[in-house]
Amino acid sequence: MKVIAIGGGTGLSTILRGLKGKNLELTAVVAVTDEGGSSGKIREELNVPPPGDVRNNIIALAKVESLMSKLFSYRFRTNGSLSEHSVGNIILAALTMMTGSFAKAVRYASDILAIEGKVLPVCEELVRLKAIYSDGSTVVGETEIAKKTDSRIVLVDLDKKVRALDEVLSDISQADAILLGPGSLYTSVITNLLVDGMAEVIGENKRAKKIYIANIMTQPGETIGYSLEDHVYEVERYLKVRLDYIVANRTLPPKDVLESYAKQGSEPVLPRGRVDERYIFQDLLEITYEANDPRPKARHDPHKTAEVVIDLLGGRSSNEK
Repeated sequence: MKVIAIGGGTGLSTILRGLKGKNLELTAVVAVTDEGGSSGKIREELNVPPPGDVRNNIIALAKVESLMSKLFSYRFRTNGSLSEHSVGNIILAALTMMTGSFAKAVRYASDILAIEGKVLPVCEELVRLKAIYSDGSTVVGETEIAKKTDSRIVLVDLDKKVRALDEVLSDISQADAILLGPGSLYTSVITNLLVDGMAEVIGENKRAKKIYIANIMTQPGETIGYSLEDHVYEVERYLKVRLDYIVANRTLPPKDVLESYAKQGSEPVLPRGRVDERYIFQDLLEITYEANDPRPKARHDPHKTAEVVIDLLGGRSSNEK
């Protein structure tokens, strides 16, 4: 079964980790509008697409114990020009400059790690996300969008027209299932749907099951105050077709985790009222801790989430409301 997973960095790599090894033909389609951290610096200084989200997903499909996988993940923590850069980002940037193609660079890096499946950038051009807010302001760039918390997003678009890679469009047209998320609603998921050809080819593939994996928590700068239905409405608005299934977490994080998120203005993504039979509620929660960040993170458990998706692909109901 051919499965296309569309998203950005952390969320998409989570579902890929759960799905690999499940006898699926996996393709990850990854956003290229990231501007933060190491990716942002490489994008600005070398004029190449941001490699970080792509790197995360290549690593997700690699063998966990692989030395090369660990090398791609290694991040310099010392002071100096390499501070906070990951080796994988530098390799991808070098390969892009050597070959003149970000897509070729991703392919070569995937070969180096002998990944299970395929990772593709949605396009090769340097492009930025822009958001228009309810107060009439316009903000350009993912980093700046994440900072604005005093107004609600009413529209997102790209700063120029770009077309998706032919290979991306071809793979989507042949897919048996198309997964959207988990990941930041606008900056990881919807940003891909703004690329010319993406929404159209997804809509034209009538056979494929279209599954949205909703976030566990709202995000400052993007979805403060959004209900589960708000997330679904926005995805379908840009997708221009109705989703077949919405997979959502039903388990609240522990009190201390909720309090930590509340300090950032973030809360659980919950339904506002009764929802239809497309909504699948399961315990998907995993609490994780990241290096150099003491705050607990409410993430999707990759294996629990993958099992729900596999049940849906097999036609078995996972609905336990």
